[in-house]
Amino acid sequence: MKATKDPIVQNGEEVLRQTAAPIAKKDIASRAVRGLIARMKKVLNKEPHGVGLAACQLGVPLQLFIISGRAFVADHKNQKQEKKLPPDLVVINPELVRSSKKQKEMSEGCLSVRGKYGSVVRFEKVTIRALDESGKPFVYNASGLPAHVIQHELDHLRGQLFIDKTKKLEEWEDDHE
Repeated sequence: MKATKDPIVQNGEEVLRQTAAPIAKKDIASRAVRGLIARMKKVLNKEPHGVGLAACQLGVPLQLFIISGRAFVADHKNQKQEKKLPPDLVVINPELVRSSKKQKEMSEGCLSVRGKYGSVVRFEKVTIRALDESGKPFVYNASGLPAHVIQHELDHLRGQLFIDKTKKLEEWEDDHE
């Protein structure tokens, strides 16, 4: 089997530590942005453990991330039995507008930090305001795993990784080739 280069930028690359730039509303319909969104969806879809991907993880420091429809399925272990997953959520120029007082610790990993995971404390509920892939504004209220993923992806847009927030980093066997 021929090994292919991982399209996802890994920890140590400068782009992961940059603050992402906003995307001008007029540029959302551009071939470049639409192509980036399509590429991000394709890459994320191929990742069995991936539930979110920020543009910087493909080397493009723009305020854009995608949450996989897998993150919205309550029982992740039975996803294969789902006939149709919810659509991926495309988030452009997000702004965190509200967060709960209550926080929750959850184990998380990152496609840009392969083979490592750790527990991170994040808000249980968040509300973001953003633009969708058509450039239309929307407000999204999230709780549970989607809220956790949104906060993880917002960190990427600020040049932060989950390894900056976990108290203990652990290794796991990654089945990515």
